[in-house]
Parts: sequence; C-alpha cells; structure tokens
Amino acid sequence: MALNKEQQNNSEIEKVKCLIIGSGPAGYTAAIYASRANLSPVLYEGMEPGGQLTTTTEVENFPGYPEGVTGPVMMEDLKKQAARFETDIRFGLATAADLSKRPFKITIDGSKVIEAESLIIATGATAKYLGLESEEKFKGQGVSACATCDGFFYKGKDVAVVGGGDTAAEEATYLAGICSKVYLIIRKDHMRASKVMVERVMNTPNIEVLFEHTTKEIVGDMSGVTGVILTNSKGEEVKKDIHGFFVAIGHKPNSDIFKDYIDTDEVGYIITQNGNSKTKVDGVFACGDVMDSHYRQAITAAGSGCKAAMDAERFLGSLQ
Repeated sequence: MALNKEQQNNSEIEKVKCLIIGSGPAGYTAAIYASRANLSPVLYEGMEPGGQLTTTTEVENFPGYPEGVTGPVMMEDLKKQAARFETDIRFGLATAADLSKRPFKITIDGSKVIEAESLIIATGATAKYLGLESEEKFKGQGVSACATCDGFFYKGKDVAVVGGGDTAAEEATYLAGICSKVYLIIRKDHMRASKVMVERVMNTPNIEVLFEHTTKEIVGDMSGVTGVILTNSKGEEVKKDIHGFFVAIGHKPNSDIFKDYIDTDEVGYIITQNGNSKTKVDGVFACGDVMDSHYRQAITAAGSGCKAAMDAERFLGSLQ
C-alpha cells in the first residue's frame, strides 16, 4: 500500500534519547559520559569530524599525553573511546532545527529528521582567516589561529599577529612572554581593543605595532613559515622575517540554526545558565567553543562536554 505524504515523513523520523551535534573534544567527551550513563547517544560529527584540532599538528597541553600528540590522533583517540561505550557515531551535518517543543526535531543533511528527547550542541566555532592562498598552504606549519595552543613552538623566535581587537592584543602579549619579537599587524591607524589592552600592548617592549599594514602573502619553505610580505599605507611592500603567523580576527560560532530558539550573544556564542551547560530551552545543552568565547581550549571544551552530558542525564532522569 502506498504511503501518503504524512506517513512518508513519519517513516523518515528517527527517535533518540540523547542527540549530540558536533564532534571535537566537547562532543566526544559528552558522548563518553552519556554512553556510560546509558543514554544511548547518537552523535553527528558535522563537516569537520574532530573539530578545529584536526588542523593542529602538535598538542602538548592536553593532560595524559606527556610526549605530546597530534590533533588528529588525539581526536581519533577520543572518538574510539566514545565508540567503545557504544556511542552511535555518524557522519552528517545538522542543517535545520526545531526546538519549539520536545521532542526536538533536528534535520540532518537537509533530509533525515531526528526527534531527540535531549540535545547537546557541540558544534564549535570556526576561526576567521584572511583568505590568502599562502595562508591556507601553511596552516599547521606556521599559520595558527590560537597562540595559547601553538605559541610554545616559537619560543625565542620572531612571530606576527594580525588583528586589532582584544583577542589580537591578548595573543600578542601572550606571545611576547615566549617569543623574541612580536609584530602586531593592524590594517587601520588605531586599535579596536579596550583601553587597558592597548596600554598593555604599547608598554610591552618586544611588541612592534605596524599600523596601516595589510598582509599580502605569507612565505616559507618545506620547514614552514619563514616570513610575511606586507603592504603599508603608501602601497610599499615590507617584508618581515618570522616563523609563526597568528590570525586573531575572531571566530564565528556555529550556532545559526539554533538562534531562533536559544539565546546567543552579539557574535553568536550560545548563552548558558550560571556556569552550567543549560540553555533557556529545557533539555537543550551547549558545550565547547560554540558557547565559550573566552578560553577556547581542548581541555575546557572536554570539561564542558562532561557537564553537558551530566546535565542531560539529570534532565532525562527528572522526566521519569
């Protein structure tokens, strides 16, 4: 017998107790905890399985790896651990969401609909880059969007930071404590950063601020970045010899499909309640870089993933 349209739509809907959107340290950690709590979680990895860390070569500040580890290997380890506890890990991208009532409806890849009793959002944030071909070429080989993550590798060397806001100022001052010289590249004739951060930059002897300079090209060889070519306000090319190039022009939280239902700040970071993972919608939780504009570290993302799974467990328990 042929199904009518409503029956066909219903036949495509899958019901789950706990749905996790996004991988990376937050998503995989949430999956580990949710699986051990018998929540039978389903996790969709998104467009970038493993998250931003898959573009990082060496990770030396995550506990449990005394010799360091590459980002892709660490993410594979976390994925294996989640799978060990029978998390249903799937490749797919959440393309739409209806959080108006429970069960929540999440559309995967524009077609498949999941109905979830609880939802953990771990979709992360995407670092903004300049869009240069040479920038893409040297990602993970001298080009980075996280000074705290990768600055140590340039200890005693010259580096550059591009950006004029608080994030760029923080990255530059952090790197100044590690590196020999830091060039802060700003395309305008002033910094957008707060007054206190501007003063901190200006009072740091080994930071040289290059106002009205734009990045034309990042240069390097098989070993990685060796320099950057800039253009000043007069149209002249200026070359600086550096080993690390840090992009600090912001991140875009991957929260667009949820914004109609939950609160976000002006940038798009999901707002959670009182230091936990709860959003304003009961049963919807957020963790990792999609809700953290401050720390943005693998270890803090993992910790927030733990919180989200425990909050989801308690929420589902309260329904029984």
